[in-house]
Amino acid sequence: MDKRLLDILCDPVTKTPVKLLNRGQLDALNREIAQDAVKTVTGANVAAALKAGLITTDGKVIYRIDDDIPVMLADEGIGTTQLRDFPG
Repeated sequence: MDKRLLDILCDPVTKTPVKLLNRGQLDALNREIAQDAVKTVTGANVAAALKAGLITTDGKVIYRIDDDIPVMLADEGIGTTQLRDFPG
């Protein structure tokens, strides 16, 4: 992802800056998605594994990246408090 774009993106609700998920975080998230254990902040199941994602710098919310396009919609956020053993 372009560093300039990453520098201007933020959580649409809290305005907290975001950074790319690292490999450990992405793997941990996808393991739980495979177990059908992950929901968006609105309660919808996350059905498909993420190829890439962004996480707020406070580590509270994840947003997926689809085809190199960040999906920065408040309803699509994934709260990290629901994830077991999520690396910070």
